[in-house]
Amino acid sequence: MHGKLQQVVRIYGIRNCDSMKKAFVWLAEHAVACDFVDYRQAAPTAAQLADWNLRVGWKALLNTRGTTWRRLGEEDRADVDEARALTLMARHPSLIRRPVIDTGTALLVGFDPDRYAEELLGKGR
Repeated sequence: MHGKLQQVVRIYGIRNCDSMKKAFVWLAEHAVACDFVDYRQAAPTAAQLADWNLRVGWKALLNTRGTTWRRLGEEDRADVDEARALTLMARHPSLIRRPVIDTGTALLVGFDPDRYAEELLGKGR
């Protein structure tokens, strides 16, 4: 614990997602305690999405590579801007990149072991 209190982070996503599985393994291997919030059980609120947008931007949050994006109608995918992206993510939480880890100070989006080490373990690159 390197002399500081163990923090508990909150991780958002869908349990069976490959990126989520990698994140859970990384967190366990580095003894980082986490609370898991499944989008399918408790979708992020509009206020939460607005906060995440302020912290990292909607482009970092919107997953345009997944099947949910491909299943959207062309009219939903065309000319996506901030407002439309936030509406789509609220309506279809699986459009949010996974995982989203809230450390209390930083918001980490996607599986990135180097960034996790930096933010969660205090280890610079």
